[in-house]
Amino acid sequence: MKVFCIGFQKTGTTSLGKALDLLGYKVCGPVGTLDPDFGDKALEIALKYTDKFDAFQDHPWPLLYKELDRLYPGSKFILTTRDPESWLDSVTNFFGPYDDAPDRIWLYGAGSPIGNEQVYLDRYLSHTQEVLEYFKDRPNDLLVMDFAKGQGWRKLCRFLGKRPPRAKFPHLNKRGSALGLILSHIPGLCGKVVMATTRAIRSKETV
Repeated sequence: MKVFCIGFQKTGTTSLGKALDLLGYKVCGPVGTLDPDFGDKALEIALKYTDKFDAFQDHPWPLLYKELDRLYPGSKFILTTRDPESWLDSVTNFFGPYDDAPDRIWLYGAGSPIGNEQVYLDRYLSHTQEVLEYFKDRPNDLLVMDFAKGQGWRKLCRFLGKRPPRAKFPHLNKRGSALGLILSHIPGLCGKVVMATTRAIRSKETV
């Protein structure tokens, strides 16, 4: 049985991945997100990992749930959610102005949430509704969790048929995580450094 976490980033996906790890699952995180052809190759990329792991979180898994459901019948799906305005505030703070992330361009049609707040919010809300509609007659296959409401081991383990561990339920990568923020910005920072270096070289060549 596979477990696919299909909530968007900043809904507690990192915490859920750690929780599944503590329950004994071999967890796969984001894959292929820097591939410039990510939108066209997302499923191809994903299928390179599905036989190697038991559980999956972050991109590209949220938008492949229909294909994964068909390819891996009997799997469990977990949709993490949070208050929409709180979510928008979190992604805006976390991702900032960097707009060259192929996975976010694929998902939202815009790399940065800044200046595209309504686009991001509409996509977040539509994804939630689409997932709920898809699984509406299959309550045993979909679990919806909101960690801001204190949901944790009890709800998760009942869904998965697991015994809750003694460890506290993990709450990772919260707003204000400097490491997470730096890592999320690496692609944008690298791109800007390369562009600046290229401009400097060309400027010297023309002198």
